[in-house]
Amino acid sequence: MAGRFAPRPTRTTVRGGHVAVPAGAVPRQADGEGRARVWEPDGPLDLGLVLGPLRRGPGDPTFRALPDGSVWRACRTPLGPGTLSVRARGAQVRAQAWGPGAEWLLERLPELLGAADDPSAFEPRHRLLALTRHRRPGLRLTRTGLVLESLIPSVLEQKVTTVEAYAAWRTLVRKYGEPAPGPVPVPLYVMPAPRAWALIPSWEWHRAGVDDKRASTVLRAVRVAARLEEAARMPPAAARERLELVSGIGPWTSAETVQRSHGAADAVTVGDLHLPGIVGFALAGNRDADDAEMLRLLEPYAGQRHRAARLILLSGRMPERRGPRMTRGDIGRF
Repeated sequence: MAGRFAPRPTRTTVRGGHVAVPAGAVPRQADGEGRARVWEPDGPLDLGLVLGPLRRGPGDPTFRALPDGSVWRACRTPLGPGTLSVRARGAQVRAQAWGPGAEWLLERLPELLGAADDPSAFEPRHRLLALTRHRRPGLRLTRTGLVLESLIPSVLEQKVTTVEAYAAWRTLVRKYGEPAPGPVPVPLYVMPAPRAWALIPSWEWHRAGVDDKRASTVLRAVRVAARLEEAARMPPAAARERLELVSGIGPWTSAETVQRSHGAADAVTVGDLHLPGIVGFALAGNRDADDAEMLRLLEPYAGQRHRAARLILLSGRMPERRGPRMTRGDIGRF
């Protein structure tokens, strides 16, 4: 029945950007000097839903959700590396940050947690979307203000399985990144600086399972890193145009990037292998929908199409598999 789902983490909800963050747990006492901030959102806030899209797999070395209800991020900010710890307690959000980028991270905490997003702008026109929004009142679209940290993993996800992409991100960040500053409860790493990405030898890309095409795209992007980071201050459409000037970055990659860096509510992902079929099945029972059909179905949500797609992914309603999973490649063996 349309709209019926079990509100628990599934493969689809994970892709929709849901991370399990325990509520009501005893908070861990962070050690070490750091900056702190308390912020009170103006409505319901689910940290797992808001920050979930920033995690690139359960083993992401830059992101961790802990049993005490805290979410930890290691970032490379314009002021340098920084570590951010966020936890929700009642109506308040308490955050701590360490490293040269601590002040930058705390200053932008509200936008990171969706303060610039307006969920009320979305008007559901389908029972499934209305029910999912009702059951996920804490969904807000994050805005990191950082482009490369979303662009590079999105490039690694081009044309491969998510398992391969996550493994490549894990391998490269741990090997060429730097330990996150502060009293991190588990090992966290700040992603490599642009120059560090540029100096990765070709054989290390190969060992990480990244083909020459994706590696070359990353290398072209980090050469103009400053210009790409400027796009964080542009409207989403203009930012996507700038990103797509880099050869190898197309509509799929630019949309995946600005969804996170800008909190772009209308940046629906086109060119995806599975999303059109999921949207088509959820809204019209058409599991064979293509991009054109998906955009037609999402047209009533113009301005909010990405939010509509996320709600569909979070609903858990998706067509059953008709074949085996895509075969995982491993070019590092060759």
